[in-house]
Amino acid sequence: MEIRELTKEIRDNAIERTKPKDLEYLATSWYQEDLLYSGKGKSIFLILPTPGCSWALGPSGGCTMCSYIHDCYLKPIETDKIIELFQNQLNRHLEEIKEDFDNGEKIAIKLFASGSFFNPEELPIKARDQILKIISNIDEISEVIVESRPEYITNTRINEICEILNGKLFEISIGLETVNEETRLEKINKGFTTETFKKAIDLIKEAKNEYNIKSKAYIFVKPILVSESEAIKEAIDTAYFVEEIGVDRISCCPATIHKGTVIERLWRRGSYQPPWIWSTVKIINTIRENVKIPALMDTSGFGSKRGPYNCKKCNKDLKHKIISSNLTQTQIHHDCACKKEWEAEIKFNNLSQSKTNKKHLPLY
Repeated sequence: MEIRELTKEIRDNAIERTKPKDLEYLATSWYQEDLLYSGKGKSIFLILPTPGCSWALGPSGGCTMCSYIHDCYLKPIETDKIIELFQNQLNRHLEEIKEDFDNGEKIAIKLFASGSFFNPEELPIKARDQILKIISNIDEISEVIVESRPEYITNTRINEICEILNGKLFEISIGLETVNEETRLEKINKGFTTETFKKAIDLIKEAKNEYNIKSKAYIFVKPILVSESEAIKEAIDTAYFVEEIGVDRISCCPATIHKGTVIERLWRRGSYQPPWIWSTVKIINTIRENVKIPALMDTSGFGSKRGPYNCKKCNKDLKHKIISSNLTQTQIHHDCACKKEWEAEIKFNNLSQSKTNKKHLPLY
């Protein structure tokens, strides 16, 4: 079975079982410490309710590791309702950000649409513009971060957004996931080439002549059918590549097991395991040693059955060290007896791999 057929089958079955979501429930937000371009600060993380990612809802079935579509409304939403829900979530934090700003804190807002902020089919232009106008009038917020697939990023859309933001720093985050084309297309089912990603970055770089705009690349750590040692190498190689082509920041996202995905099916059958936390430490330490741009390591799911895991003795300690190092951009130092087991896996896990080239993925 080809990867898209399998992904589509699993996605459709999962959506069929998904219970209708209440719009008020889908819109959510939180406020926490974060690393801004201006240094340590705080960010509002705000989830915008949308119909869902067009790539996941289309014939491709979406990416093999992502289940965010199940947290979407899955049908059109009135523009006024999107704006209302955004404003309600923003209002929860206004008093706190004003107080923090008065105390010298820098504030950012991250807008997540569980898809592409730049795709008008997911987030209507009228809703997008009104949300950005509201943000542009809040002096305390200095940085605005959104996500998009690269094919939706155009000069016109960049110009429209940056004009509204009126000088606030604007970052566009793109999930390249890996520089390895085969892994991205045949194992992650991302649906775009390295060249498409590079063209989007070039557009952002050109826009820097006129606007305060930045780019960020997401790197996915350990896709399916990639060994632990290969996952480490691919993540590090991808960091080198994105710095070379002019990306401004990196965010590494270790795999967690999302429900209703290809990655979950393989995990349930004993054919996949999320990365060791040691692998994430190796990746982020190596990147910070050799790459000049800021690099973050996400710790979602660390220490859980469905996430990156070492042992019960060091899971929590390492998670806290990584979170702290994201703010300081420093090396992570730790030791535990389980590290030897990880080292053995890294050394020997490729010995029994088949050398036969795959024409398609044997996932049936």
